[in-house]
Amino acid sequence: MIKVESPHFFRDISFFNFLTYLLVLMFQIKNRPLGIVLLWQLVFACVVAVICGLLSGINGAFSGFFGVLVSVVAGGAYAVLISRHSGYSAGDVLRTALRAEAVKIFLIVMLLWIVFAAYKDLKPVIFIGSFAAAVLISSMAVFVSEKPRVKKHIN
Repeated sequence: MIKVESPHFFRDISFFNFLTYLLVLMFQIKNRPLGIVLLWQLVFACVVAVICGLLSGINGAFSGFFGVLVSVVAGGAYAVLISRHSGYSAGDVLRTALRAEAVKIFLIVMLLWIVFAAYKDLKPVIFIGSFAAAVLISSMAVFVSEKPRVKKHIN
């Protein structure tokens, strides 16, 4: 169990249960670019937590981490819904994309509200700044190829 003195709402969250949930979520994502970008965001969350923790203390670290985490959770839900798509018509593809985007927006709004309401020592500038940076990282999925590169050996 994580025992932190300042953030009262998050005092008894089991960090390992949370990591287990994220790993299960990652294995359900069949879309390679979205999975890669989610990994980038998780690495970014750790970097933001360390940097903000050094500059602003434990509340800054949690604020930065939670800002990125909002985007990771919403993006993960989006990726899972996209990965479960089984239709082949244009209407089915569009319906799945719109449904996944609606779920993502709903989760973002709800998670932002929950963190603002529950975490009394939140540093809003760090929280919103890290969230905005994570959203920019999520747009990088366009630059990740669907198939991994295969190196050809010339003998």
